[in-house]
Amino acid sequence: MPYARPTLSELRANVAADQASELDGSDPLLRFANLRILGTTQAGLTHLQYGYLDWIARMAVPYTAEDEYLEAWGAFKGVYRKDATAADGFATFSGTAGEIPAGWGLIRSDGAKYTVSAAASINVGGTVQVEATANDMGAAGNCVVGTQMSLASPIPGIQSNGSVSSPFTGGADVEDNEAYRERVLEAYQEPPAGGDESDYIRWAKGVAGVTRAWVARNGFGAGTVVVYVMLDLANAGSGGFPIGTDGVATAETRSVVKATGDQLRVANALYSLQPVTALVYAVSAIRDNINFTISGLTGASAATKQAIAAAISDVFFRNGAPGGTVNLSDIESAIGAVPGTAGFVITSPTGNIMSTAGHLPVLETVTYI
Repeated sequence: MPYARPTLSELRANVAADQASELDGSDPLLRFANLRILGTTQAGLTHLQYGYLDWIARMAVPYTAEDEYLEAWGAFKGVYRKDATAADGFATFSGTAGEIPAGWGLIRSDGAKYTVSAAASINVGGTVQVEATANDMGAAGNCVVGTQMSLASPIPGIQSNGSVSSPFTGGADVEDNEAYRERVLEAYQEPPAGGDESDYIRWAKGVAGVTRAWVARNGFGAGTVVVYVMLDLANAGSGGFPIGTDGVATAETRSVVKATGDQLRVANALYSLQPVTALVYAVSAIRDNINFTISGLTGASAATKQAIAAAISDVFFRNGAPGGTVNLSDIESAIGAVPGTAGFVITSPTGNIMSTAGHLPVLETVTYI
């Protein structure tokens, strides 16, 4: 059974009782008694020692360890915290003649800063597309096509205002403790098995930004491995779906369908780890929008309705999988746990949510009748 750590009040009472029993005629409970002051001090120090021992116990196992101690447990299994990564993509500028040199600064409409990766020039007028990398922003550096960009300093012959022509992807923040802990525990619970499903999932989730992954055996024919990935935090603006095109790694010679964007980063990371006989595709699931109709809650507050939507989305996040099934009973239980939802009835969908191959369910709307 778990150890019951004494509270500070209990420690004070215990010290006072010990003093009274050992020193006949003393009363350590008197307000200004020296023994009361000494006892309070001793209880406080003992309380700190209990706290330190409690902290040591938490750091002693990967299930509760944090920060560098969690990283030490992960290192035993070769699982390391994912560092922040910078987003990169392309922006287009117009002009008559000129060159945007490598290292030149770009500024997004909200003030975020980027650096040009390779020089590009306009010789006879028109437009120039430059590749750029975000500066120390992690996931905040990702942006979609059409986002306004401008030159940090004017360049003769090139207009200062431009726009994103190819999405900036790949930006991810430093992995937090809980996400990292999940991967560490997976490594302890599912040791390497020479390329089984759990190996591919672990490898894919080791790529910066990837939060969920699934595997389909022979998904594109005999000998193929299809790895679906989601980047729920890095690509929150796209619902967590990868930004790019499906395909294989750059170095793969058995297929001409090369991945791009997020899928290419995953495919390239898997290529050096996968069994040599496997033909691995990194792909995005197809968004399957699911609409709900709920009766009995027309008078619910906006906060309650928002909590219901969050509860449904959480079930999809935890239980959804490409081509999988989400039980309606799980969604009903999640909604029932939201305060103020007694008496609700889900009228649509009417049964378990079964997705076709490659489709991932996502909440679209909730209508109340």
